[in-house]
Amino acid sequence: MTDVWTMGELLVEVMRPRAGMSLGDPGEFLGPFPSGAPGIFIDAVARLGHSAAIVSGVGEDAFGRCIIDRLREDGVRTDLIEEFPGRATGVAFVTYFADGSRQFIYHFDGTPAVMARAPDPARVIEPRFFHVMGCSLMANDAFRDRIFEAVELFASKGARITFDPNIRRELLRGRPIEDIAGPVLRRCSILLPGEDELRLLAGRETVEACVTELFERHPLEVIVLKRGSRGCTVFAPDSHLDVPAFRVDEVDPTGAGDCFDAGFLCGMLEGKGLEQSARVAAAAGAISAAAFGPMEGQLSPRSVADLLERGQAPVNR
Repeated sequence: MTDVWTMGELLVEVMRPRAGMSLGDPGEFLGPFPSGAPGIFIDAVARLGHSAAIVSGVGEDAFGRCIIDRLREDGVRTDLIEEFPGRATGVAFVTYFADGSRQFIYHFDGTPAVMARAPDPARVIEPRFFHVMGCSLMANDAFRDRIFEAVELFASKGARITFDPNIRRELLRGRPIEDIAGPVLRRCSILLPGEDELRLLAGRETVEACVTELFERHPLEVIVLKRGSRGCTVFAPDSHLDVPAFRVDEVDPTGAGDCFDAGFLCGMLEGKGLEQSARVAAAAGAISAAAFGPMEGQLSPRSVADLLERGQAPVNR
């Protein structure tokens, strides 16, 4: 039995070491770091002490081995990561700028990162959550359809479907948002959007109107609105509560939202309730942001407990 599952891209991230370095200029890079939003998420679930599995693909190469070894070392079930001979593992190149913005060059469409298929139903036993990342739905139509197939499979097995939209308007390329996210939202129990994503999904101007629209339109139990340094707001159909963010020295925000998702679901698995689960999520995101590299934060049940108690995150530079 595995509690938390996801399906989506795995890739390595190669990063500029300092802000302001153009991706196009010759210079130093650091990496490879195991990455991909679904990979960051599921690795965080495992490091927080819960059984976790990912359905994905990598090349039969050193980058692919780097990813699988890291996930396995951290406790993720990796038997549904297929290694594709003769194919290169997906890669993302990343740089930061002084204003906090980032620039990416992705090489993963057409790679094993988007070649996985929904698992054999016999291998899925009593799942608790199946988590979908919006970025995984944007790679290509075929992979998106296979993720939709997996959503139906896991829902039929009793899993609660959770969704981090992570969708950008510029990536829609004129397609209706319903085509990208609709089949997931129609099965979704817990939605974890940012404010722009909330408005995109609901088609309303105010947060309150968006939340009302989404609860009326879909079978949602909870909406966790991520607001960055302003913390988050957790909405149930008839109530809401605000949870502040933890103040840390931010080193690298990549993956912080994915770790936030993991922290919230782990809190729910532990029966902590909405407010305490959101505090665990905020702590997990802060610990991730305090380290350089998408999976490199000192994330563990102990580090989360320490941050919740003392308000200080470990820093790993």
